[in-house]
Amino acid sequence: MNFGISIFTSGLLLASVSLTAALTFDEERLAIKQFVTSEQRIRSHGYPTETHTVETSDGYLLTLFRIPYSHKLKNEGAYRPAILLQHGLFSNSDCWLSNGPDNSLAYLLVDAGFDVWLGNARGNIYSRANSKISLNSPKFWKFSWHEIGIYDISAMIDYIRDFTGQQAIHYAGHSQGTTVFLVLMSTKREYNARIKTAHLLAPCAFFAHGTHPAFQLSALVGTPGGLYNSLLEDMELVPKNKIVNRIVDTLCGQQPQLGKQCKDVALWYAGEGYRNTNMSSLQILIETHPGGSSSNQGIHFLQLSKSHKFRQFDYGTKKNRQVYNQDTPPDYDLSKITARTYLYSSANDALCGPRDVDNLVENMPLLVEDYRVADPTWNHMDFIVANQMKEVINARVVQAVKTYERFTQ
Repeated sequence: MNFGISIFTSGLLLASVSLTAALTFDEERLAIKQFVTSEQRIRSHGYPTETHTVETSDGYLLTLFRIPYSHKLKNEGAYRPAILLQHGLFSNSDCWLSNGPDNSLAYLLVDAGFDVWLGNARGNIYSRANSKISLNSPKFWKFSWHEIGIYDISAMIDYIRDFTGQQAIHYAGHSQGTTVFLVLMSTKREYNARIKTAHLLAPCAFFAHGTHPAFQLSALVGTPGGLYNSLLEDMELVPKNKIVNRIVDTLCGQQPQLGKQCKDVALWYAGEGYRNTNMSSLQILIETHPGGSSSNQGIHFLQLSKSHKFRQFDYGTKKNRQVYNQDTPPDYDLSKITARTYLYSSANDALCGPRDVDNLVENMPLLVEDYRVADPTWNHMDFIVANQMKEVINARVVQAVKTYERFTQ
């Protein structure tokens, strides 16, 4: 999810870079690293890839990267069940690739015989266009993760089904990628039948017990109709600047005295950071992160930490009456979710911790599995960049989808 904190992450990162770089930056000796897309990363490991554009019903143009088959299996002519992988807040499709072909979930799935699709939510670096609204208009950023769930995820699922001819697909999400799944399945119930299995890594719905410092912002930003909300709503959170991004990425990767500072900042939100982290994977992740989002997404998460509810965006009593015909936003009814859902969570998650996962489990009567990582140090980002994530998480996901396919053929 990584909400709110990215404001501080980017600020601290740029501050540390600018202070140290003032002493060490040599334009003639430092070659600026080029931006590498998800498609280029996939091809660099020998896998075939495709880029697809999906338009939502409200005009957002989303980029889907596809790894259709494995060059190792040479199975392009075989039946390959489709699976959609959806990133978290401030992230993008690169998060499923950063640990390389031997460990990353996307590659492990394609090498297990699956047709892998990598989603990108509206507003991130790969999905920054709308057929009806300019990127520079505040209206472009007038969305939260509710809209990502209702419009983006549904559009991706429908596109994959239409393109492949498969009636249902598998799904995996990390952090906000789990939140948007819960939103869609509880609100547009017909989509439950379009999901074979769903795998929610670091599942995020309730935030009553979050321990991360970011939750302290909820007293200010989580107040509907308040001054800070009025100032911060409907805008890009951590605006993207290509030049600054390339310089920061280059300095973090090539200047030894900056490397630890960059990684310290990047890991600050994750809990106790270094014990499980694959630093090479983290460095790759930094290249395209933060990936872009609307300020409303962060505000919405902070509202949940204050209300202790999993519910829609709170506009304040007056506007709530106009939008919802009631004083408070409606809760998402998780009991309506019938898709085969697996949870994967951990004890050291400062954002979506075990007590809030308990609440999620209590509200999902049809849950298939509630898996808790045994390692007490496993944190929010370890699901994406840990050294042992293949053994601890990804192998379980691959086995679950393979088992489903084996018993339903």
